Amino acid sequence: MNMTSFLPQRWRTRREAGRHNEAIAGVLSTPPIVPKRDGLVIFSMIGTAVLLPYLVAVKSLWKHLQRGRIAILDDGTLTAQDRAILAQHCGDPQIFRIADIPRGDFPEGGCWERLLTILDNRAGEYWLQLDSDTVTLGPVWELERAIAANRSFTLLGGGDAPEEPLELATFAERLYPHGPADGHVQTRIESRMGDLAPGLPWKYIRGCAGFAGFSAGRGGRKLAAAFLGRMKTAIGAENASIWGTEQVASNFLIANEGTPLCLPYSRYMNYWGKPWEEDVAFIHFVGAHRFDHGAYTEVSEKAVEALRA
Repeated sequence: MNMTSFLPQRWRTRREAGRHNEAIAGVLSTPPIVPKRDGLVIFSMIGTAVLLPYLVAVKSLWKHLQRGRIAILDDGTLTAQDRAILAQHCGDPQIFRIADIPRGDFPEGGCWERLLTILDNRAGEYWLQLDSDTVTLGPVWELERAIAANRSFTLLGGGDAPEEPLELATFAERLYPHGPADGHVQTRIESRMGDLAPGLPWKYIRGCAGFAGFSAGRGGRKLAAAFLGRMKTAIGAENASIWGTEQVASNFLIANEGTPLCLPYSRYMNYWGKPWEEDVAFIHFVGAHRFDHGAYTEVSEKAVEALRA
């Protein structure tokens, strides 16, 4: 009998994360990224606990893109040693301190500072948000074309998500035919979108903030603040900073940026503990299933070996 199954979830996750870090430590001996100032910024919020997975995520993506410079939002836990490693492997990246991000009336925590950093800095560059629990497996042609066309994009939340932005009422009717629902904060907001902004031509995508592109030449704080106000009305101001509200805001902002690209889920996917097809180019190992079946570690080890080639 596997006795680890009786451990609390947080203990199991910590133990599995430690084993994962041991398995991918070889990423520290792979060639460094040579950044390019070509109008692309690959941006992530990280801390000391995810330093090694982050290096696998950013290096495996950069291997296939071969462009962009690196920027990082320090969640407040990066050490001097971490910063030295990042400088060596990521070409002395631009590092923001989370405490320095001006929030104004926006919530504290829940990744809101990450979104605000993107909105405040993308006027002259395309900003690509990359989570540390991702691995790029192969060519990312769709992504390359979106960046070249200065077209925002998002990873879809799942295989059942609509593949294009929908007006808010249409989205709610299609995905929540029985009306407002309770449960996860994203469900509460999405199911109430029909009443969120009547008369406004706003749209929404059920995307994933773990991998999203924000086109250059825009801001976004004003629109984000307007949407936040509507969210507070829908779920209550005290719930506006719950983990997940920033993802809803990210989805909303991208949906309302011209003609954004919803990456094909057959090639860019979230891992829910099930096998994937050979053509998959990018996987986001979401928290609930991150360490299921050893898939995340196996793919990460393969990515590290590919970086040495």
